[in-house]
Amino acid sequence: MKKNIDINDFKVTQNISLKNVSTTYDLGADKDKIEDEMEEVCEDLADIQNAMYAHGKYAVLICIQGMDTAGKDSMIREVFKELNARGVVVHSFKVPTELELKHDYLWRHYIALPARGKFGVFNRTHYENVLVTRVHPNYILNENLPDVHSVEDVNEAFWDKRFEQINNFEKHIADNGTIIFKFFLHLSKEEQKNRLLRRLEKQEKNWKFSPGDLKERKLWDNYQECYEDAINRTSKAHAPWYTIPADDKPTARYIVAKILYNTLKQYDDIKEPELDDDVKENLHIYKQQLENE
Repeated sequence: MKKNIDINDFKVTQNISLKNVSTTYDLGADKDKIEDEMEEVCEDLADIQNAMYAHGKYAVLICIQGMDTAGKDSMIREVFKELNARGVVVHSFKVPTELELKHDYLWRHYIALPARGKFGVFNRTHYENVLVTRVHPNYILNENLPDVHSVEDVNEAFWDKRFEQINNFEKHIADNGTIIFKFFLHLSKEEQKNRLLRRLEKQEKNWKFSPGDLKERKLWDNYQECYEDAINRTSKAHAPWYTIPADDKPTARYIVAKILYNTLKQYDDIKEPELDDDVKENLHIYKQQLENE
């Protein structure tokens, strides 16, 4: 078992071509062993989260993106199941509501950011605004922007500005104490086909299927191009992207958990606060008071 995987193998530090990035990774262990090691890492991660909650100086934002069936929901369930519920908040972003469309596109993400001391998990993220909308530029018209009157106005200059806004947004929150992780669950087209077939074949999974999944699948290459461009434009030292091989779910979950743990444990200033000296000196008195009740 490769317990000491190098997280730099997955961090995007220079421009990548997704077609050259593997969707598989061999941990050198079977599923049971991976899940056992995963449990250990998640418990260690929970210890860090508890200290971070008490410390109250940093927030952690985990952004999870991927094609349909990439395993986003189960990733969140398994990676964060050991964390105290009061210290982690998950937001799943769907099609913008009428209220959300009355604000700028980052508003609904900004108000969902985690407070210091907490983990925030975005299931689909502000990157939907340069992914789905880029594949379907007509969606931008719903935002009712002053300078956009038709799809022709949604040009390269528009996307350049939007990427600049996203980079500024992430730099701002990073400068103010938010530790940012961005994970792209890199799934192969063949594995997506297999997972969609399972949704159709297993009755208990039928509810997950939508005919729209097949329509979007036909746009696979478009989405891959948009993901690649978004990752290359926005992977920064303060807000790095990680491409996670996602064809095997247990492997993908373990890699994400290890990246989180290995990164956060380097913050040696995250500690539970010390008791005041006078309180510490009188602990035995408080103990006696309780024992003598």
